[in-house]
Amino acid sequence: MKVQEIMTRDPACCSARTSLQSVAQMMAESDCGEIPVLDEKGRPIGVVTDRDICIRAVAQGRDTAKAQADEIMSTPVYTVRPEDSLDECCQLMETHQIRRLPVVDAHGICCGIVSQADVVAVLTSSQAAEVVRDISHPAGRMH
Repeated sequence: MKVQEIMTRDPACCSARTSLQSVAQMMAESDCGEIPVLDEKGRPIGVVTDRDICIRAVAQGRDTAKAQADEIMSTPVYTVRPEDSLDECCQLMETHQIRRLPVVDAHGICCGIVSQADVVAVLTSSQAAEVVRDISHPAGRMH
């Protein structure tokens, strides 16, 4: 199975200068936990997660009404292509302990997003459990 078969197409995205309040509103409207941050050509330069907002903004006492995406975004951004296999996608998620990946076309332009939930929805329950476990536990720390 390929990433293009399960990815969400045309996800909500923002620029580096988008306010955190706007990013949070995008998350609420799209019912998602990650917004890719794109450059002027549409290429991902980072991502803002709901966790980034909590840990890097709210917990640090930043003025969330004035803060911008580039101040708290996670980098580097890891991406997959629509034609990549689910195995390749899972390996990247597991290696970097991330639950969502922007999907980019041949020009590096964001065209979708794939989440751990998208992946496990198409797996058997034992495969899904293994993927969730491997993404959630750093290598060498599994119990």
